[in-house]
Amino acid sequence: MVKKAYSLETKLACIEMKKAGKSNKVIRETLGIKNDSQIYTWMRWYENDELHRFHQPLGKQYTYGKGMEQLSEVGQLRLQVELPKKVSQLGKTIDKVSLIKLVEEYKKTCPVSAILGCFGVKRSTFYRWKKDSKKPEKKDEMVEKIEQLCMQNQFIYGYRTITRLLKKIHSLVVNRKKVYHIMKENGWLCRTRPKKAPNLGKPYHVTDNKLDRDFQADKPMEKLVTDITYLYFGKCKLYLSSIMDLYNREIVAYTISDCQDTDFVLDTLHQLESPQGAILHSDQGSVYTSKAYYQTCVEKGITRSMSRKGTPADNACIEWFHSILKSETFYLHNWRNITKDSITDIVKNYIIFYNETRIQQRLNDQSPVKYRKLAS
Repeated sequence: MVKKAYSLETKLACIEMKKAGKSNKVIRETLGIKNDSQIYTWMRWYENDELHRFHQPLGKQYTYGKGMEQLSEVGQLRLQVELPKKVSQLGKTIDKVSLIKLVEEYKKTCPVSAILGCFGVKRSTFYRWKKDSKKPEKKDEMVEKIEQLCMQNQFIYGYRTITRLLKKIHSLVVNRKKVYHIMKENGWLCRTRPKKAPNLGKPYHVTDNKLDRDFQADKPMEKLVTDITYLYFGKCKLYLSSIMDLYNREIVAYTISDCQDTDFVLDTLHQLESPQGAILHSDQGSVYTSKAYYQTCVEKGITRSMSRKGTPADNACIEWFHSILKSETFYLHNWRNITKDSITDIVKNYIIFYNETRIQQRLNDQSPVKYRKLAS
């Protein structure tokens, strides 16, 4: 791959655009830069005060500025004459603050590595010292501003809101986790809404996995699977409860509602015709472990089966159906400003299409309804 040489003007323009908050894509398109790595390299030089490297020729990214031969004659003379005087004044051992000041004074004309070499200090060590020297001041300032915001607002805001206020009022962009730790250490966390553990209650009856991922059935209404999925589209929040017959993957019952409760699931269950002796498999959701659901299954002569916790693959067939329903309707057409009635109509029409028209390879390229009728 042929490397491209960039002018000094291009490099400096890139730095200015990056400091102004421009994205890498905009910078590349404006200045004709090939890739993001080039921008990262220039920014690293700038942040490490290696400004002399912007003058380096092509192909010397890792060697330029490492020694005296790369300096101008004026730079060499200054380093040879003035720096030894500083070294003799300060001695071979130097404190962090003095070394940082010395590097700041000479860095524009002398390589940082050459200055540090006079004192036997590694570049990584120096930059760690420089970074640490800035931390206490910034942290104290941040803690002070956080305390001020918390007190002004009588501790009614949580750490997320305080983080946004730091950005809005003081133009400080801080990670909200850092704000949380500062507020927690100082006892400034929100005092108006303490967290409470949800009281979900204990399940009435949990059943073993009797289906055991055996998704093949020899006759209709022998093995059934059920689940609930979300229909969050537009500004609506609806739920779909459906039951599938594993014999031909037909949807034999379904309910659409804006409330996910036990009655919602029972409405779907009551739609089943002649389910006596069938295995009905579900997950361990609270509606499926409720007393009302258990009693209804007993009354209908249904044998219950449940997936293991956190194992959706145990109920893969109904999970697959809910996935393709969304993929082939809402995600495919990208409808906007969709209403509750239109969502309901879309789901109903798709289930009719799925049962009566949509072919499946496992059914010899027939629809579920046609496969059932031909087999009977």
